[in-house]
Amino acid sequence: MSLWSRISDALAALRAGEGLATVFDLLRTPPDRSVAFTIAVIALGAKMAKADGQVTRNEVAAFREVFHIPASEEAHAARLFNMARTDVAGFEAYATKIASMFRGAEGPLSDLMEGLFHIAMADGDYHPAEDAFLARVAEIFGFDDRRFARIRAQFVADADRDAYDVLGVSPDAPIEEVRAAWRAQVRETHPDRMLARGVPEEAVRLAEKRLIAINRAWEQINAGTA
Repeated sequence: MSLWSRISDALAALRAGEGLATVFDLLRTPPDRSVAFTIAVIALGAKMAKADGQVTRNEVAAFREVFHIPASEEAHAARLFNMARTDVAGFEAYATKIASMFRGAEGPLSDLMEGLFHIAMADGDYHPAEDAFLARVAEIFGFDDRRFARIRAQFVADADRDAYDVLGVSPDAPIEEVRAAWRAQVRETHPDRMLARGVPEEAVRLAEKRLIAINRAWEQINAGTA
């Protein structure tokens, strides 16, 4: 059964009167976690798309860049987007459910945050309301300010970019430690690792910007230009 067919089954529960927050409770274990991940990105993205007061075509189209959505399944994705946008539950309720689902597994939450940043930047403008939205989601996910800033720097052109911060090491760390941190992050960004932690195959492209930022940080530090 395809990812989108399984999402269709989840939508059937929504049509039966269940809220999205309740549906998340039913999707806690593999392979359903990949369904939950997809629903989480679309649901939180739908809430965030309204954060700056409007939903643009670019923001909606950004879902297609994050996920490979077959033409035959576009109606399911659009229905989910609209359900999330009009659901009475607030985004904090969604984020809390998702944080609970992936508790103890920080990788999927970082992947999810990157998906949300991708959507936020789809219209080329990073609105203060979107920043506040994402900062609050990151807080619910248990991210500290440094980790949130590291993810933001991958997407927002005028954000501070510290090469050591990107790799999560101290500026006075020996080069061997920096190299080890770089290699570890490259491994964690490999599609196989992402699939293993619940990111659906349709969304592994989320790793592209992260890998670029990781490699750029290592190159700057190794060349002594950071």
